[in-house]
Amino acid sequence: MTISESITPPVLPVATPSRSWAWLTNDLRRRRGGTAVAVLVGLAAAGMATVPIYLLGTLVDRVSDGGTVGGLVGVSVVIGVTALIGGLGTGLSTYLVTRLGEQTVADLREDVLERALNVPATMIEETGRGDLLSRVGADIGAVAKAVSQVLPEMLNAFFLGIVTVAGMSSIDWRLGLAGALCIPAYAAGLKWYLPRSAPRYAEQRVAIAARAQATVESVQGVRTIDAYEIHDRRLADIDRESARARDISVAVFTLFTRLVGRVNRAEFIGLTATLVVGFLLVRSGTVTVGQTTAAAFMFHRLFNPIGMMMYNFDEIQAGAACLARLVGVVDMATPAATQSAAGKPTSVPAGSDVEIDEVSFAYGAGPQVLHDVSLTIPAGTRCALVGTTGGGKTTLAAVVAGLLAPTRGESRIGGVPVGEIDRGSLRDWVATITQEVHVFSGPLIDDLRLVAPDASIDEVWAALHQVGAGAWVEALDDGLDTLVGEQGLALTAAQAQHIAMARLVLADAQVVVLDEATAEAGSAHAAELEAAAAAATKGRTTLVVAHRLTQAATADKIAVMDDGRIVESGSHAELVALDGRYARLWRAWSTHG
Repeated sequence: MTISESITPPVLPVATPSRSWAWLTNDLRRRRGGTAVAVLVGLAAAGMATVPIYLLGTLVDRVSDGGTVGGLVGVSVVIGVTALIGGLGTGLSTYLVTRLGEQTVADLREDVLERALNVPATMIEETGRGDLLSRVGADIGAVAKAVSQVLPEMLNAFFLGIVTVAGMSSIDWRLGLAGALCIPAYAAGLKWYLPRSAPRYAEQRVAIAARAQATVESVQGVRTIDAYEIHDRRLADIDRESARARDISVAVFTLFTRLVGRVNRAEFIGLTATLVVGFLLVRSGTVTVGQTTAAAFMFHRLFNPIGMMMYNFDEIQAGAACLARLVGVVDMATPAATQSAAGKPTSVPAGSDVEIDEVSFAYGAGPQVLHDVSLTIPAGTRCALVGTTGGGKTTLAAVVAGLLAPTRGESRIGGVPVGEIDRGSLRDWVATITQEVHVFSGPLIDDLRLVAPDASIDEVWAALHQVGAGAWVEALDDGLDTLVGEQGLALTAAQAQHIAMARLVLADAQVVVLDEATAEAGSAHAAELEAAAAAATKGRTTLVVAHRLTQAATADKIAVMDDGRIVESGSHAELVALDGRYARLWRAWSTHG
């Protein structure tokens, strides 16, 4: 393995073509009626669109035979009526196929979002947010475009091709065979194109995801970039990823232009064969000039739809590559799916006490981050985790919250292993607040009700007042109806944490994990938010990853972590008296603040 390979970040899974096809057919199978109607209407519309050309041959024969004006007018009227019906039928077929496809895309979008919201957050962090964002954004858009714009045209062309070959064969089987000679040429073109283009399209989606990742990281880390003045380096990274995506796109388009030549060759073969066979059949008296004309027009009429179908294969290829990436997300194992597949029983905790028993954990194939950690937090008490950065505090907190599954040992709530608590009710038992709190765009009350949609106005206000946020919310022009987030009022870091604490009260979880939840607010609001956290967690079993030792000093129990182990534990007074690692941290904090 090369050095570059060893540091290649993991990526989200991509489904195989067979798995993508299986997902698609399973989804369509749930709409058998709609699928059958779309196919039947498409075939009927193609048949009606072919009738005018067939009648055109009859019109040619009548003119050659000196037919009357009345007879010619009658045939012309029928041609016009059937052409109109055929056009309306094609429009209806397009509508039905588009509606069916949009329903399928809606199912796919919901499945992807549901799975993305339920996979462990650490997996998203390891693979990079840009990959997931490109899938739920650009990839969904590519599939939707293929379904709404490309698929209806391709299906209509396919239906028209079937009916045309059948119509030519009904005139004379040799004419049908002559027109069908183009099929091997079309197939040869696709056989050349698909194996070469499919990997390139998949590579293109990966390159687009890498470009999105580089852009997202630069936007999110703009303050760090400014601090270290590494703008040129970040721009170079974005430029490199953009150039790679551009070069792959150019290579894909080059393949497509070479496909065009093969499509033209297939059309030439089919039309030439039809005209030559038609000439020979007319000379032998087997068919009429009008019938040969109709056959030639039928085949010529396929040029645009069949060509469109072939040319749109690049869109289909892109859509297929995107579908594989999206189905890959759908197939990702969530804790609930893993629990169900393993046949683990689900249990209800008997209380809110937390027991961590000989827990070890490692991220993937990396070194162990936690080493046989044991800790007990009695129900309703508060435990603080302190220690230097990298000691394993956040990882242990994630194990308690059920965000990570230990590689060895158990974390229990109320005597029940976290892995055996029903995933649907786990968040009713344990809630987590980190230093990164997101404020969703919309009315403030909707943001507060995220965890308790049925909460009354009085309950919302009570939660706000409990955490000390009632005063500033009342001071807003529209109160709880104030628009916040990107499209409204930008809340400060302290206000956003207040909202998170109020949500915690409304969620009414029995166990709370605070992972440096007041770190982002700054010293000016530290005491205010620590008071809010204390009020929100009163009476709840609480594990605090302490950013400030003032948080630890008020806890019932303190656990000092270093290198993935608990090296000291006890109350604040006990640990200061012990004059060990915590005492040294406390003296440094007291001296320098």
